[in-house]
Amino acid sequence: MARVVVDVMPKQEILDPQGQAVANALPRLGFEGISEVRQGKRFELEVADSVDDATLARIAETLLANPVIEDFAVRRVDA
Repeated sequence: MARVVVDVMPKQEILDPQGQAVANALPRLGFEGISEVRQGKRFELEVADSVDDATLARIAETLLANPVIEDFAVRRVDA
């Protein structure tokens, strides 16, 4: 078995209201020096070693992310 992480983030040109809310809250909470926050999603999958990278990319593109407004990255990590 392998562990795969899929990170999904809004594309740079897409507004990110959740990220903006966090960025606006940070100074009120006493945290300075943060100019931008983007909020995304992280998925962890346990997959058989036989599942190839092309299949993982298809899973991410068709189910985990909306490729019209989101970018995604798929990576295998040590279990």
